[in-house]
Amino acid sequence: MSKSHYAGSLAAAVLAALVLATFTAGCTGTEAAQSGVGETNTVTDGFGRTVAVPSPPESVVCSGSGCLRYLVYLQGQDLVVGVDDIEKKDQAIEGRPYALAYGAQFKGLPLIGEFRGKDDPEKILGIGPEVIFKTGSSGTAYATSAAEADKLQERTGIPVVAFAYGSLRNDAEKAEMYEGLRVMGRVIGKEERAEEVIAYIEATIADLETRTGDIPEDERKTVYVGGVSYAGAHGIISTEPAYPPFLWVNAENVAAGLGTAHADVAKEALVDWDPEYLFIDVGTTQMDGGGAIGELKNDPALQGLTAAKEGRVYGVLPYNFYSTNYETVLANAYFIGKTLYPDRFEDIDPKEKADEIYTFFIGKPVFSEHNSQYRDLGFGKIPL
Repeated sequence: MSKSHYAGSLAAAVLAALVLATFTAGCTGTEAAQSGVGETNTVTDGFGRTVAVPSPPESVVCSGSGCLRYLVYLQGQDLVVGVDDIEKKDQAIEGRPYALAYGAQFKGLPLIGEFRGKDDPEKILGIGPEVIFKTGSSGTAYATSAAEADKLQERTGIPVVAFAYGSLRNDAEKAEMYEGLRVMGRVIGKEERAEEVIAYIEATIADLETRTGDIPEDERKTVYVGGVSYAGAHGIISTEPAYPPFLWVNAENVAAGLGTAHADVAKEALVDWDPEYLFIDVGTTQMDGGGAIGELKNDPALQGLTAAKEGRVYGVLPYNFYSTNYETVLANAYFIGKTLYPDRFEDIDPKEKADEIYTFFIGKPVFSEHNSQYRDLGFGKIPL
C-alpha cells in the first residue's frame, strides 16, 4: 500500500473520529451558572461526583501518578501553580517525555505534597489553586477514589475533580482514560483539545491495525517484551501480556493469555516459548548488571533463545514512568511494526514518527533526548 494511501487514510480517520467524539462530548450535561464572582461550571467527574468549578480556572494543581501528564496533553501546563515532589527531583534518568519538555518550568513551582497522590492539604491551601485534579491507576496501590477526593475537598475547601487514569490495554480502561481527558478538558475549557487527543489516538491505532490486519495468523511473528518498567526497573521476566503495541501490529505475544495486568513470568516459560523476536524495555538498564540485557548476555539458558542467537533482540523505550506515557506506547508500536513487517511500514522512519507523536502530545520533539537517557538503546538492535 502506498505512502499517500496511508496518509490519506490516517487523515480521514482523524477527521471522522474527531467529528464523532465532538458530537459525543456535546452531550455531557455540563451546566453553567452565574455566581457573584464569575462564571461557574458544574461538572461530573470520573467517579460521578458533581463539582462546581470556576469557568475556566486560572490556576490548578495535579495530584497523583500521571495527572500532570494529562494537563500537558491538553496544553494546560501554564495553569499549574504547584507540583508534587517527583516533579522537583533531579532524576538521574528521566523517563517522562512531558518532564523533559517542561521540567524546568515545573521544578520552580511550590510543593503540594509527595508523589503518587500523597497530598499535603496545608501546602495546597498555602498555594491556593482554584481547582485540584486528582487521579490514579485503577487496581493499583496508587488508585484514587471518590472518598479520597471528598476528603481532600473538605480539608481544603477547594474543588477536587477526580478520575481514574485508565490505559490502552483494553476497552474498559481506554474508556476510563478518555473520560479523564474529557473531564479535565471540560474543567479548563479545553474540550476541543481533549477530543483531538482522543481522535489522534484512535486514528493512530487504526493506522497500525490497517497496515497489519490482513497478515495470516500463520505468518504473524512471535514476540516477547521483557524488562518492562513497573514502579521501577525490572529484569527479563517482567512483561505485559496485553502489551498494546503487539496487539496493534498483530504480532503473537507469547505471554498473552496471562491477563491484562503486568506479570512476571517464569524464565523456564520464556525458554519454552522461544519467540522469534525479543523486545527489551531499555528502562531495565537502570538495574545492576544491565537488567534484562545483562541476563541475555550471561545466562546460558537465555543465550539459547533463538532470537538471542540470531540477533533479533531490539530495544523499545520505557513507557511506565510515573504511570503510562501514552505517546511512547504509540511510538514503540511503529518501531515494532517496522521491525517485524518492514514492507508494511516502508513509508515510516520510526524515530521521525516518534517525534511527530511527541510533538502532537507534548508540543516538543524529544525522541533523541529521551533515548539518550537510556544510552540510545531504544529503536535499534541490542548487541549481545
